[in-house]
Amino acid sequence: MILLSLQGVQKSFGTNEVLRNASLVLQDGQRMGLVGVNGCGKSTLMKIIAGVETADDGTITMQKGLRLGYLAQQGEVGQGRTVLQELESVFEPVVRMEQQLRELEEQMAECADDMARLNRLGNQYDQLTQEFERRNGYGWRSTVQGVLAGLGFRKEQQGQLASLLSGGERTRLCLGRMLLTEPDLLLLDEPTNHLDLKSIAWLEEYLRSYKGAVLLISHDRYFMDHVCDRICELLLGTTECYDGNYTQYMHQRTERFEIRMRAWELQQKEIARQEAIIARYRQFNREKSIRLAESREKRLEKVERLEKPQDESAIRFRFDTRRRTGDDVMMIEGLAKGYDGRTLFRQVKLHVRAGDRIALIGDNGVGKSTFIKCITGEVKPDAGEIRFGAGVDLGYYDQHQAHLHEGKTVLDEVWDDFHRLDQTEVRGALGLFLFTGDEVLMPISTLSGGEKGRVALTKLMLRKDNVLLLDEPTNHLDMDSREVLEDALADFPGTIIAISHDRYFINRFATKVIVLTPDGLLEYLGNYDDYFEKINRQQEPDGEFAGMTRTAIEKEKRKSREEEKRIRERKAALAAAEAAIAKAEEESMEIEAQLADPATYQDAELAARLAKAYQEKKVEIEKLYSAWEEMESEAE
Repeated sequence: MILLSLQGVQKSFGTNEVLRNASLVLQDGQRMGLVGVNGCGKSTLMKIIAGVETADDGTITMQKGLRLGYLAQQGEVGQGRTVLQELESVFEPVVRMEQQLRELEEQMAECADDMARLNRLGNQYDQLTQEFERRNGYGWRSTVQGVLAGLGFRKEQQGQLASLLSGGERTRLCLGRMLLTEPDLLLLDEPTNHLDLKSIAWLEEYLRSYKGAVLLISHDRYFMDHVCDRICELLLGTTECYDGNYTQYMHQRTERFEIRMRAWELQQKEIARQEAIIARYRQFNREKSIRLAESREKRLEKVERLEKPQDESAIRFRFDTRRRTGDDVMMIEGLAKGYDGRTLFRQVKLHVRAGDRIALIGDNGVGKSTFIKCITGEVKPDAGEIRFGAGVDLGYYDQHQAHLHEGKTVLDEVWDDFHRLDQTEVRGALGLFLFTGDEVLMPISTLSGGEKGRVALTKLMLRKDNVLLLDEPTNHLDMDSREVLEDALADFPGTIIAISHDRYFINRFATKVIVLTPDGLLEYLGNYDDYFEKINRQQEPDGEFAGMTRTAIEKEKRKSREEEKRIRERKAALAAAEAAIAKAEEESMEIEAQLADPATYQDAELAARLAKAYQEKKVEIEKLYSAWEEMESEAE
């Protein structure tokens, strides 16, 4: 069933034509990814679908009564509500329904002598109960807690005012609120922004089992691989759709481009051949040859000319080094850092060897960027030691571009750091990152996040350092630019430590995944897929006990066994609580069945007694759920 259809949608802002001929069809249950370079109009197209923007031309057809849920990149929350209240507000109609059920129960208990009224109230109660169950009346509180936990909100944050959250936290909260409304079509613009890896994995599973359709914009290729079953590319104002996930789309896109390019080249050769024959006929300057030339010209004019396949520009560069490092690049012992009495991490131990390609991951707020800044010397650790090997040249990419000077032009920002280069060489380097002509004279303050990232990458490329410390290098880069960055890092002969939430990027460059925790580092050999497989199989981290004495190893293993015992006990308690809930709900359903039977109301005393028992059973179930949720949060 078609939920949404766009045909020939056009949109311009002044003289800037953003959408020229955008068309797509979205079926019920489909998960479509909308891709394209930065600034190609993806968000504009989504806003047009959501009704936030209007199209200049074209048709947009939606299924009658279609419920849309739109998540913009920046979300808004209500004033005066806590984090928990913001999500619970979705279920206000269900709460009112529950209050109506309680009121009906009280009225039924009071009218034992009025059979007509009791029957009427019983019918109302039965209908309302069915609607209450359909709308998840008994389980919505657990659903809210599940969404909060999945999106990384801790228990202590639930009582915090939503308006006091950071921009990223507000966006996460708005995402949770929209998911709970369960619209027929989810419109998601960069939903993985501000999510850590655990929350992204949770969102993947949620969307894969989502009953409605999904249209999403994302630069997270791994996310799109695991969620999308169709990809729509927006290229130079027009759309083209592909079946399959992101990886399958890339293969099909390359094949289509090559086929079109070959067809265009063959047609160009044939046109050139025909034009040469026509020119030769005209050179003969005879009546017959002129007639033949004119005949061929007419046939050539009728040929439908193929357009040359176009591909939007992508940056192209490579990293090189001035010199080699020794085998030992960096030794870190007992590193610790905290702020305002809160410890971010402690007892961090790491041995980096030449050629290591390390992906540094961990929960939001654990101090990954701070850890990198400790290595660069920008932040002084509270404890521990960092020793560098021979010949180490550190190159640092800051995700916030704090080292760029807002008052300088793009050209001066780069040239001031590389005086030995002439202007032509600097312009040539910037040209590799798509800064051409007068664009190099733009002030840094006017650049977008992606453009600032390209300036920083230009400087990093020119430095030719042999150890690269990269803090979220793929942020603000479009997908094509990410591919080029990955190719450049693949050819880099030095050592890399990169913080990233981009699992596709980690798979492309990493040979080792290191997880930063408050109590140190956990090391896993391989890329992200290898790491994910190991944690799912509950394998021990690689090198977890490296450098520890036998006594220390036994102590750690004993602590692990004790923790496993506690986990087993918690699981048993949870299972018992779930069994108690199941039993209570079964008893509740039996009472409901009796209350739904019209014969029950022939005995007014029995009906009143059942109504009271039903109310008491609901209170009992609510208490059991509260106890279960408390155990769940402790287990987490």
